[in-house]
Amino acid sequence: MHTPEPVKLNNGILMPPIAIGLWQVWDKAECVNAVKAALGTGYRHFDSAQYYQNEGYLGEAIRDSGIPREEVFLTTKISNDNQADGRLMPSFEQSIKTLGFDYWDLLLLHFPVTKSRQKNWPLMEEIYQSGRAKAIGVSNYTIRHLEELLAQANIKPAVNQVELHVYLQQPELVEYCRQHDIAVEAYSPIARGTGHDNPVLEAIASKHHKTPAQVMIRWCIDAGTVPLPKSTHEERIRENFDVLDFKLDSDDMAKIKTLDRNYRTAWDPTEVE
Repeated sequence: MHTPEPVKLNNGILMPPIAIGLWQVWDKAECVNAVKAALGTGYRHFDSAQYYQNEGYLGEAIRDSGIPREEVFLTTKISNDNQADGRLMPSFEQSIKTLGFDYWDLLLLHFPVTKSRQKNWPLMEEIYQSGRAKAIGVSNYTIRHLEELLAQANIKPAVNQVELHVYLQQPELVEYCRQHDIAVEAYSPIARGTGHDNPVLEAIASKHHKTPAQVMIRWCIDAGTVPLPKSTHEERIRENFDVLDFKLDSDDMAKIKTLDRNYRTAWDPTEVE
């Protein structure tokens, strides 16, 4: 087995090495069923956000499962609208209430909103110090945004969650985060279904008796990041988790490195001032 160890964040908290993303899972039954299927598969790490409008469904599914709260790792993100003046703290209070537990494991700023991100980080630190978020971090931050944050932070971010996959490898950003002990989470790790018929991926998948999507997810792990594959289909949820029994070798990694083409499927923060 090649099961990766939990990722130790810079404050000592342990984060499971793969998560299920809940983006666009708006329907209650669909979300609850997906979370329960994921729990049954072995996932213990779930990525939500205020914008996803499913924090309450996630909490309900965890409670219904009977799995103790301390055995799961739950993330939410402060939406862009709620980064406006005076809205972050009330919105977080609502997220706690909606979840139905008294803390989140990880709280992120969802995007580097130009006018508010510097003013809001002290509020994130306040939430962390209260114990209602066991770790705090950011999402969609570039090196420039991280440099700005690290210059002001009393508590540095534990995580930077960014789009990352074989077609958008962002090696400079990943290395910068590694050097500053900031864990990288990879959203859209299978590029939203793009490019799975690539012959390089197909050959590597055949070699390991896996699918191209599984190779893409495993690449995130072997690149030192935490993938957040998203699915609501039980079979696909199991398939996405079934990446812990193999490891890409140096030849595989070298071939995949050639696939990088700076291809984004989501928003691009690189021009955000």
